Amino acid sequence: MPRPTARVLALLELLQSGGLRTVSELAGRLGVDERTARRYIEHLRDLDIPVESVRGRHGGYRLAPGYRMPPLMLDDDEALAVLLGLTAGRRGGPSAATGTATETARAKIRRVLPARLTRRLDAVLDSLAFTTPLGTSEAPETAVLLPVADAVRHHRPVEIRYVDAEGRRSERVLHPYGLVAHSGRWYVTGQDRATGEGRTFRLDRMAGARVLPGSFDPPTAFDPAQRVLWGLATAPYRHEVTVWVRATAGHIRTRLPPSLALVEEPPPADGPDARDEPWSRVAMRVDRLDWLPAVLASLDRPFAVERPDALRALVADFAARLAESARRERPGP
Repeated sequence: MPRPTARVLALLELLQSGGLRTVSELAGRLGVDERTARRYIEHLRDLDIPVESVRGRHGGYRLAPGYRMPPLMLDDDEALAVLLGLTAGRRGGPSAATGTATETARAKIRRVLPARLTRRLDAVLDSLAFTTPLGTSEAPETAVLLPVADAVRHHRPVEIRYVDAEGRRSERVLHPYGLVAHSGRWYVTGQDRATGEGRTFRLDRMAGARVLPGSFDPPTAFDPAQRVLWGLATAPYRHEVTVWVRATAGHIRTRLPPSLALVEEPPPADGPDARDEPWSRVAMRVDRLDWLPAVLASLDRPFAVERPDALRALVADFAARLAESARRERPGP
């Protein structure tokens, strides 16, 4: 059952929708008796909210004409956290009822935020892409995220102070194409103006960001999320792995996500082999090989290791251990 505070807020929302409300109508909507509804009205008055009572046969309660709720007292970080949480929840496949509640909650928060903050948060939400249905990523510092999002939305260059994985510091000017939340981290992808190359940077490694004058034309049909996944899958690692798997790309993706593996599925075959599953080429770059045999076996499809030979040996050893386990009798006490 809702707590009294929740009912008082629900009462305020009913009165803000306008019109004259009878006490019986308010009590019915709140699920309380009329005496309790009147007590909640007194709570609102104690908070200096001008609830007027109109006497007579068609009387009831209403808010004083011209009254508006004051702006919601959230700072930039708090407002961003709330709106991103609602956005991520909406992408998680909620029910229709929950989805409606999410939309109305977003609308209410936006309605009472200061216009300056609303414009900046819109830039983040319009520029953001998730690589998974549910975005559970923790947002980076607003001092970095808000200017980068503004640069993405308005196609402006942005100067960033960056610290790479080795601790090296640099200052760069980027033409940002999009923001991406992936596996708990945030990325911006675009073109490094000094080199003309496509680059992807982690926002949590930025010490600062500043929007610069000027503008640029982003490429057409550019998918920031796919660019980030491709960059992660092709990043330099200790081992370069190539495996052929007799399965569709969709089946392979159940165990090897786009951020880990590049999958090339051949075009559909004609003739008597048209019904056979294709041999798809899977390319990966990894630091360790020991976990791959079990993952490849979990695909439950024929596969062939092209490189490296060390992986072929690990697969053979894994198969031998499975065969030994299959022959082993039940152990004693």
